[in-house]
Parts: sequence; C-alpha cells; structure tokens
Amino acid sequence: MIEVNNLKKHYRLPGTQWLGAKPGLLKAVDGVSFSIQAGETLGLVGESGSGKTTLGQMLLMQTSPTEGRIRFEGNDVQGLAGAGRDAMKGKVQVVFQDPYDSLNPRMRVRDIIAEPLRNLRQGSAQDIMDRVEAVTQRVGLRVDDLVKFPHQFSGGQRQRIGIARAISVNPKFVVLDEPVSALDVSVQAQVINLLMEIQEQHQIAYLFISHNLAIVEHICDRVLILYLGKVVEILKVDDLHQSGLHPYTRALIDSIPIPDPARVKAGIPLHGEIPDPMNLPTGCRFSPRCVMAQGMCHEREPELTDMGAGHWMACHRSAEL
Repeated sequence: MIEVNNLKKHYRLPGTQWLGAKPGLLKAVDGVSFSIQAGETLGLVGESGSGKTTLGQMLLMQTSPTEGRIRFEGNDVQGLAGAGRDAMKGKVQVVFQDPYDSLNPRMRVRDIIAEPLRNLRQGSAQDIMDRVEAVTQRVGLRVDDLVKFPHQFSGGQRQRIGIARAISVNPKFVVLDEPVSALDVSVQAQVINLLMEIQEQHQIAYLFISHNLAIVEHICDRVLILYLGKVVEILKVDDLHQSGLHPYTRALIDSIPIPDPARVKAGIPLHGEIPDPMNLPTGCRFSPRCVMAQGMCHEREPELTDMGAGHWMACHRSAEL
C-alpha cells in the first residue's frame, strides 16, 4: 500500500549572529526506504530527534520531501494535484499525540468528527451526521456526547474523538503519532485495543510512531528503528528480542522497564546523548555512542543490508553480530 524509496527531508537553517549559530543543513530524514502492506502495522521507533514525526508528516503530505519518492497504491504522491490530491487526503489520516491540543476547544464533538467529511464533500448533511453518529458509537462514545465540547471529556475520551475523526472518512492508511504517550497506562491499553479492533475490521494500514518498545511489541507487525534520520534496522516484532542485533536496537530493548527490583540487566550500555543533528559524526551516526565501534565505523556509513527473512540492518559488524 505504501512504498517509500530513499526519502529525505533536509532543512537549511540560517545563522543567528548574536547566538553564535552558523548556517547549516539539518538532515531530519536522510535516505529512508520501507513499505507497508494493507492491514499491517509498522512501528517507527527512535529517540526524540530521530526524525519520526518528520517522516510521518511527509507521508501525510504536510511537508514536501527534499528527495525520494512516496507511492500510495502504486501512485506517486508527489505527482498528485487537484482532485487526485483531495482523494488521496481522504485515504490517509492521522491521530495526533496530544488529545488536549489536537481538538478545537470551540467546536462541538459532532463538528470535530464531521469536519473532514464536509471538507471532502462525502455525502449530504444528513449522510454526514448519520456517519458521525455511527463512528461515535464505534469508538465507545455515546451519541449524546456529540453536543459536548472537548473540555468535558477525559484524555482517553478525547483520543477516542481523535480516532473517530480519523476513521470517519474510511481511510486506508493512518499515521498514529505517539497516540497513547499522553495517556495513563490503563487508558493506553483501551485505546490500543480499540485501534487493533478497527484495523482488523477494515484492514487499515498503520504507521505507529513511538519511543515505547513495549507498546510497539503489542500492536505492531514489524518495527523500523530510526536513528538521526537513518534506518538502522527493520525486522518482525516477533523476532525483536531474538534477532534484533544492531547495538542501538539492543540498547533500546534493554531500556524496557522490568517490574522486578531483584533482576539485574546485563545488556549493551548506551553512552552519552544523541549528537547534534547540525553536526553529525562521520561514518556511522551511532558510532560515538556504540561500545562495538571500530575504525571503519568512524570512517564510512554502513549500508542497509538484507539479513534474510525480512530482516534488514545497517551495521559494519552485522556478520559478527
């Protein structure tokens, strides 16, 4: 359904003399390739600043790529215009991270959910309201709630409204930008289960952006590990603990909290902070923090290599690992 080939997003930033900042090139996303099948959930994982949200924005056509191609159902997204672009917007939707900021506080719930239907002219006024009522019940809210405003709901209920808005136009692909990170743990499970039920019924493809591997393991089919705009590993979620071999992937796995104070972790340590994206290290971008880095790691970037069985990894020491 989605094919992404060598996608890049670079920002040229002007210098700020009084702060001492020099002009530079920010490589938010730098040569990313992957695909997503119908009914599949691809997890996109990485630390803050790795380029996850920028990648999602390009798939949503909220920002244009600097380079690379995005194909949706075989059609080049960048080449769409007019009616074709409007039709595409009806097939691709998003659920935002913060349910408190993503809903207009001055609009009633019925208008929030109906807004994309009206913008895309999907039916008469009565058809739209019928669909709004149906999708409201589908996400576990009452029809009586449609006359309320967002401030009258809890965080979990607001996120259900955001999900209802996204699925109201019957999309084929939804970008989920950390949709449960702002919610309590008990509410997270309810929202995740709702998303999985909707996907099973309608075969919607998801891009699930997160920094929480525990949640990704529950909802996703495959996972893409992103670091400073580069893909370091792609593999099936079921193989993550056994076959996730990249040192950065191992460090993320080892960072998952274990509710056992007596258990001591003996994993790969992750040193330092993520480097300044305006001053990227030479060679492998993870090399300054990697305990396994050798001479070649600091000299040239590793290529994404097919390890077999749908497993791809970018590491100079992949054969040893």
